[in-house]
Amino acid sequence: MEDFILREIDRLGEMLLLIARKLGLLDDGTPDYSLTDVKDEFGRSGCPIDLEMLLQQENPVWYLVEKEKLSDRGLETLMDILFHSDLDEARRNALLKDVLAYLDGKGCYSFRLHSLTVPKKD
Repeated sequence: MEDFILREIDRLGEMLLLIARKLGLLDDGTPDYSLTDVKDEFGRSGCPIDLEMLLQQENPVWYLVEKEKLSDRGLETLMDILFHSDLDEARRNALLKDVLAYLDGKGCYSFRLHSLTVPKKD
C-alpha cells in the first residue's frame, strides 16, 4: 500500500512537470498564460487538483501537502506554474512566501523559487 501511495505522489509530480512544459514554463522563454490556461491544462491532463478550490483555501500549502499528498518537487513545480500566470500579484507573493516557508522549514531549499522573490529595498 505504501508503494502505491508513493507512486501516486510521484505520478502527480510528473503530471505537474508535463503541464509546466505545455505552458512553456520550462522552455527558457518568458511564459505568458492565464489561470484559465492553467485550469484548462489541468483538466486535459487529468490533474486531480481543483485550482479554484486550492486558491480559496485559507492555507493552500497545507491543503496541497496534507489533502492532495503533493511531494516537495510537485509543490515547487505548482508554485512555479502559478507564479508565472496572471494570478493576482498579492495572492501570488503570499502563496510563494508560504511555499518557501514550508520547504525551507523542511530543509528543502528551492533555488528556483527563491530566485522568484523580490529583494526588499532598504
